[in-house]
Amino acid sequence: MIREMKIEDCSIVSQIDAQCFPVPWSEEQYKREFNENEFAYLYVLEDHNEIIGFIDFWITFDSCQLAKIAVLPSYRGKHYAHLLMDKMIERAQQENCEIISLEVRVSNTAAHKLYEAYDFIKVNVRKQYYQDNGEDADFLIKAIGGNCE
Repeated sequence: MIREMKIEDCSIVSQIDAQCFPVPWSEEQYKREFNENEFAYLYVLEDHNEIIGFIDFWITFDSCQLAKIAVLPSYRGKHYAHLLMDKMIERAQQENCEIISLEVRVSNTAAHKLYEAYDFIKVNVRKQYYQDNGEDADFLIKAIGGNCE
């Protein structure tokens, strides 16, 4: 089940982040995201009342930017990330966004496969984007229509 994130979920979300990313956000960063970023949309994915994943995206004007998506390693390969992606796309369409964009490590094969399944296309490379190791990021976008008739 996907539901809107609550402030009390920030601790668990930051723990999931730490299991999934080399440079995770802290609980305090998620609390700031939750309380102070008026453009942020945060959702958690639950399995048997346990949070197993989350998504954080920002909608500004006619664009949506994926900030973070993660599923616990023990739940991967079961299409849970697809449920989170579907939620983001649905919300972006409701808000009349024209595109969804994201950055992804060039080495993250699993994430690339997920985004390819949703017809994201690579439009650029952001050189030395990641501060932990200087790795490049592929910049991907997906057109979703928005206000276009």
